[in-house]
Amino acid sequence: MLQINSMPDHIHILIGYNPNQSVASLLQLVKSESTKWINEQRFVPGRFAWQEGYGAFSYSKSQVQEVIRYIQLQEEHHKKTTFREEYRAFLNAFEIEFDERFIFKELV
Repeated sequence: MLQINSMPDHIHILIGYNPNQSVASLLQLVKSESTKWINEQRFVPGRFAWQEGYGAFSYSKSQVQEVIRYIQLQEEHHKKTTFREEYRAFLNAFEIEFDERFIFKELV
């Protein structure tokens, strides 16, 4: 793990990983183990659960320090833009077609 930072409605994790492991299996492991730990520690009232889905984007080694800094400054960044706006911007920047129905939901 190179960098991690969370906001109330999302988390950014920058990792280097073995390309023999699929992103889907890696995220399933991260979500299941963190859910188990959060619930065991009783960090939230009731049961904690992640939303379905995730976004995964790749970066070159030359961009690692820039991405680390971006993740570190999440609180400041989100004073200007919401998570949904940020996520749409990532999808557009990476030229990923998407259906608005499947974009993450706002916290209630």
